Amino acid sequence: MAVLHTHTRRLDYHPHLHVVVPGAGIDRHRRWRRLDSGYLFNGRALATVFRARFLDGLRQADLEMPAKLPARWVVQCQKVGKGLPALKYLSRYLYRGVISPKQIVAFDARTQQVSFRYQESKTGTTQLRTLDLADFLWRLLVHVLPSGYRRLRDFGFLHGDAKRTRALVQIALRVQIPPLPPRTAAVLRCRTCLSELVAVSQSPLLRPST
Repeated sequence: MAVLHTHTRRLDYHPHLHVVVPGAGIDRHRRWRRLDSGYLFNGRALATVFRARFLDGLRQADLEMPAKLPARWVVQCQKVGKGLPALKYLSRYLYRGVISPKQIVAFDARTQQVSFRYQESKTGTTQLRTLDLADFLWRLLVHVLPSGYRRLRDFGFLHGDAKRTRALVQIALRVQIPPLPPRTAAVLRCRTCLSELVAVSQSPLLRPST
């Protein structure tokens, strides 16, 4: 599961990916195999391979690259147990905007400046940053994804087309998913007597055209 994140807590432009990788999977013999230890793969080797393939993809797409590219890209790999803490952490970025309205503490109409607070990741302290209104709005709009882009993508047995593999995983882990309860139509009631309303006819304007 890969999540695209495009900014820091200071609203600086910083595109990067958060990827949740299970430490187990279905092998070629259709058996469930899990890691014997908490080590999955070397982070530095991952950074080298990812950098090479990413730049190669840019060249094949005829996209212009910056003149100076860092020779070493940063990759952080760490074990998060069953993954629930990582999923909760990433879900906060998927279901909220670039900045929460509660973080905006002041707007000076005279100087056209916006002040907002954020939490410093290294120290855990709350900091205050003030930007010109135009700069603040630009930092919000630059993180709006272009049409056709997605912030979340699933791979492996979580992919939408991997139903057979997902069924093997459920069998191997003895997972039983209860069926969803049937949906019932909403009951419309009269505002005066609270009796249930029954449809007796339909307007020609609401009927589907043939």
